[in-house]
Amino acid sequence: MRRSIAIAIALTSKEFLHRRLLAKGNPGTSLFRFRSFSGGCDYRERLRNGFRSIKLDDALDLFCDMAESRPLPSIVDFTRLLTSIAKMNKCSQLSIALSCLGKMMKLGYEPSVVTFGSLVNGFCSGNRIYDAMSLVDQMVGLGYEPNVVIYNTIIDSLCGNRLVNTALDVLNHMENIGVRPDVVSYNTLITGLFNCGVWGVSAKLLSEMMKKGIKPDVVTFSAMINAYVKEGELLEAKKVYKEMIRRSINPNIVTYNSLINGLCIHDYLDEAKKMYRFMVRKGCFPNLVTYNTLINGFCKSKRVDEAMKIFSVMLNDGLVGDAFTYNTLFQGCCQVGKLNAAEKVLCRMVSCGVAPDIYTHNIWLDCLCEYRKIGKALVILEDMQKSEMVVSIITYNIIIKGMCKADQVEDAWDLFCNLALKGVIPDVVTYVTMMIGLRKKGLWREAHELYREMEKDDGLMPIKLRYKKGNREPS
Repeated sequence: MRRSIAIAIALTSKEFLHRRLLAKGNPGTSLFRFRSFSGGCDYRERLRNGFRSIKLDDALDLFCDMAESRPLPSIVDFTRLLTSIAKMNKCSQLSIALSCLGKMMKLGYEPSVVTFGSLVNGFCSGNRIYDAMSLVDQMVGLGYEPNVVIYNTIIDSLCGNRLVNTALDVLNHMENIGVRPDVVSYNTLITGLFNCGVWGVSAKLLSEMMKKGIKPDVVTFSAMINAYVKEGELLEAKKVYKEMIRRSINPNIVTYNSLINGLCIHDYLDEAKKMYRFMVRKGCFPNLVTYNTLINGFCKSKRVDEAMKIFSVMLNDGLVGDAFTYNTLFQGCCQVGKLNAAEKVLCRMVSCGVAPDIYTHNIWLDCLCEYRKIGKALVILEDMQKSEMVVSIITYNIIIKGMCKADQVEDAWDLFCNLALKGVIPDVVTYVTMMIGLRKKGLWREAHELYREMEKDDGLMPIKLRYKKGNREPS
């Protein structure tokens, strides 16, 4: 029976094989051509090197080498190669994968559910979810029974692509054919539904899994807490946390980070610090996300000194800050007018090997312009232009706004007029900022002409309507 299956599989891709043979200039032979025995060592070397950058043609050539070598490679080696083929972004991997499977079966191999599962995972990793689902159908047609792991892979990929209704259909299909969903199946779906804002179905699924005797775990509760926090429902998140504790389920770092984030968003900073201390006492050690969340919360509330203390604790814990850490501290110092402290943060950032990005520079420019240090801001802008950094309209808007605020409207106008020479297109903020500056200077006619110029661009219609209705400040 397996022999007939192998032939059937090979026939599914006959047209593809014929095209490939014609391209090879050898139409009368099989894709799986026979060479001399010399390729054995070569294929093993290529297997050791991995398949990260391998191309489809090279992968198929390697498959042929493996099929011709003696002794034959293990099915694990073949599966690794087929999985890499499945991840490639080509139009016909499913037929190729089936063709390769057919050849393997002719060689006497017996593909297992694990083999098919690896291929399904490969297709899903390559964002080819419908090929993965087709492969599962083929698998069933060949007499194999997909297991819960394979279906969970499909559900995860569907949820990742926000195809939650299809994912629900897969869950129902599993149950109809006797494959019992597990906690991973439900966790994946509940998380996917929460991410898509489908709250009612999420709650129904949670109730359903418990009725079936599938106990929610830390992943289930963490997903719910994170979803409530994102929706601004901190009280509901706390209720879920209490229920989690009541069930003797220990929170993990994801749980604590979500709760701390929710507390910081609602400005319950002291409570966030208590939660941080509590997690440490429970033996759950904070990570960079924990510290970045706390630092961001305190900086937004202009409690920069406390944010700096948290940063020091983070360093003492052996963690290294990233661009977000330093940009947050840098902006916090700038917003409270601690320019010297801001410069120290910037120096430390560079000395620790974290390269200042465009966001860092924009923070600094905005701060300098806020305190009317336009000359220094222009020096930094010039350095940015000389570097490989891409300076966007956002940066120029900061400078133009700063110039207008410092009563340097003529300079702002010159910069505005030169944007095209720099290859930068003004946006709605640029136009409105410039019009406000011209009006403050008493240049009403020029401001009106600029408005007429803005009217020519249909893409700026939303801001034109707001401006016409009396909203004089740029967003």
